[in-house]
Parts: sequence; C-alpha cells; structure tokens
Amino acid sequence: MAAKITRADALFTIGYDGSTALVDRAARAQFGSLGTRELAERGLYRAAAASAIRSGDPAELALVADAYNRASGGSYRPDALARLFGVGEVVAQRVLAL
Repeated sequence: MAAKITRADALFTIGYDGSTALVDRAARAQFGSLGTRELAERGLYRAAAASAIRSGDPAELALVADAYNRASGGSYRPDALARLFGVGEVVAQRVLAL
C-alpha cells in the first residue's frame, strides 16, 4: 500500500522510479526544515510550491506566486503553480535519497 511521504522528501523529490520517489539528499538535508516563505525567499520556488500545496493553505500558494512573479516578471496565478513546477501531492511506497 502506498503511503504519503514526509514533507522534506516531497519537497525535494526529483523524479520517480515506479513507486519509488527519488529524492535529492543534499537539498533535503540543507533545506528540508525551511518553511514555505523561507524556501521562496531563497529562490527555491519549486520546493516552496510543493510546500504550499502540501500545506493546503491558499495564502501560502499566493505567497509563492507573488515571490516567483516578482523574480521572473511573470504573472502566474497561485492555482497555476502545480503545473508550472510539476509538483503535487505525492504518494510512494518507498524513498531513495540520491
């Protein structure tokens, strides 16, 4: 049975091999404890978007969209972040940290 992976693993998943989430070990260790705002402030927009989506808080999604739009000159809406960064809720049977 698939299980929801930890927040830190979800934020730094770089791909999948079947039901195994492949996680960036170094990024997870360095940034995995940061909150959504801190991730966005450091320019880690993909991880910040994953954090906001996982939190379920629309204010966090808006915060990430605003930060990314300021940095990129874009005009993305908060509901476009999952598609923009290729992130969403993650379930996996196991995690492999690379």
